Amino acid sequence: MTTNSDTVKNTLDVVSVFATVGSFLEMFTPVFGLIGAVWTVMRIAEMIAGKPFSELIRRKKDAVDK
Repeated sequence: MTTNSDTVKNTLDVVSVFATVGSFLEMFTPVFGLIGAVWTVMRIAEMIAGKPFSELIRRKKDAVDK
């Protein structure tokens, strides 16, 4: 990945954590907390699998044909 892409991902990671914490502290609306929680779960899944999230949710054509 490019450095710009990594920078954007890291920035969004930090923002999502603050949105999640802020939601729990009732500083932001629950919608922002949900968005932050979803983003954080997606990033954790990427770190565990070692693949981009889009590849994790994409179905294989062989599984669809059967």
